[in-house]
Amino acid sequence: MWIDCDVLQADGGTRTAAITGASLAVAIACRKLAEEKKIETPPIRKLVAAVSAGVLGGVTVLDLNYEEDKAVTVDFNLVATEDGEFVEMQGSGEEATFSSDELAGMLVACKKGIGELIAAQRAVLASLMVGTK
Repeated sequence: MWIDCDVLQADGGTRTAAITGASLAVAIACRKLAEEKKIETPPIRKLVAAVSAGVLGGVTVLDLNYEEDKAVTVDFNLVATEDGEFVEMQGSGEEATFSSDELAGMLVACKKGIGELIAAQRAVLASLMVGTK
């Protein structure tokens, strides 16, 4: 399956938005294919979401906008499954190094953000089930 994502309007986080949106789009498409009996069961095992975080003025910030992204001293992106398994981590000191404590703080913030995104994906999937039975 090939997924092409175009983020038409954003204030930062285009890559993470594309990953999160693509996960939901694939789940919806596979569900539709199963309903149409074109596949036996949807092959999606886990939803995936992605978030960005950073350290700005010594404070961990989640879901950076453009202004925050260009001002952070540390930039961190996390992609994870709905059960918290990591798909990808990418972090770099843009203007400074960062400590284990700062990394731990970004991981906590990212995991919380991914949990909220997965919940939103699940809500969309549940809303699509209404009226289909």
